[in-house]
Amino acid sequence: MAEPAATPQAAAPQATAAKLLRRPQLWLVPTVLTGLLALLLSLLYMGGIVNPNWELHDLPIAVVNDDTGKPPPGQQENLGAQVTAAIAADTGGGTADWRTLTRAQAQDQLDSGKVYGALVVPAGFTDSVTALTTSGATRQPTIVVLTNPGKGSLGSSLAGQITTKAAHQASQNIGKQLTAAAGEQTSPTVKTLLTDPVKVVTQVGHPIGANSGLGLTAFYYTLLLVLAGFMGGNVISNGVDTALGYADNEIGPWHTRRPTVPINRTQTLLLKMVMTAGITLLSTSLVLVACVAVLGMDASHLPLLWVYSYCAALAVGLGVQAINAAFGGIGQLVSMFVFIVLGLPSSGATVPLQAVPGFYRFLSHFEPMRQLSDGVRAILYFEARGDAGLTRSWIMIAIGTVLALVFGFAMTAYYDRAGHKRLTPQPA
Repeated sequence: MAEPAATPQAAAPQATAAKLLRRPQLWLVPTVLTGLLALLLSLLYMGGIVNPNWELHDLPIAVVNDDTGKPPPGQQENLGAQVTAAIAADTGGGTADWRTLTRAQAQDQLDSGKVYGALVVPAGFTDSVTALTTSGATRQPTIVVLTNPGKGSLGSSLAGQITTKAAHQASQNIGKQLTAAAGEQTSPTVKTLLTDPVKVVTQVGHPIGANSGLGLTAFYYTLLLVLAGFMGGNVISNGVDTALGYADNEIGPWHTRRPTVPINRTQTLLLKMVMTAGITLLSTSLVLVACVAVLGMDASHLPLLWVYSYCAALAVGLGVQAINAAFGGIGQLVSMFVFIVLGLPSSGATVPLQAVPGFYRFLSHFEPMRQLSDGVRAILYFEARGDAGLTRSWIMIAIGTVLALVFGFAMTAYYDRAGHKRLTPQPA
């Protein structure tokens, strides 16, 4: 007797968006994570730039006395010494860290990026000031304010404001002394002149190229290196997982799944890191070509800049691979916070670290973007001087690379010993 033919099993009904939207659990995780990310990003980014003047503390500025004139009658020091001593002693508000230096020392610190500007009392200052109350006055006395655009447009501007204000205050104090010494017989014209007798002249203390973005190319070039390492590391990680059959590849309506290649976590990380080292050669070379050859960015020491760019981007890329290997699916989010979200406001490349809240100054001691930007700035603007930040940057790149290798392989070795094998995606 023939058995009855089996009836086809009814297909499961297709889910609809309208039904799924009524599930609270579907909303919970995306809503919480998106809200937290928006809140954190707002607080972190805006918190570092909202009010630099309010947060400003101890901005390094040189003060120089080149005046060699004799002290005025009845005084022990010439006016240059009096002015610079008064400025250096003024700690009101703590906005400036005045460094009393010789002219040569000040220029060296401008050229190495150790100071954001300088205030210089020139030679003959005392003679030109005392001559104002006599018929022998031939020129108006001056105080020179030197800027350092290599420290960034905002940092140089803040230093310029502080030094200019200090110079005008010194001029008014000198004017009061001259007015008192001149007596009541002084003409109204001379009295007006003596109210603010010193002219403040602003000059560039350490020039940079016209194609340097007003001192911002160092920041944007550093950002490009970090993004090259960050995005390259994630692209390589996802590409390797797809090629080995541990992730699906979906482009538009096309979906592919490759056969799974048996491989443990440690060997997978080694593969990704070796590929990162190779592909980063191309990405950093293209960054350099685009910025210098195509866009004309001012850059000297090109071989050094290329080597530094490669090492910097590679350190970031290896860090991304280590974090992804340790944290899995949320690794990209973790590495985004480590290298970008926390790195940008604590880099000191746009807003001086002396003008950001203490939390960002704390982060700047180890956040990668600050370490890398110091080296780029030294190469682009300060003749690749080691004491301009380049030596410290090389050391931090080496430390970051070692930490990435140790952390990444320690975590994958632990997972392999514990038997945490990678799972193969399965269809529903």
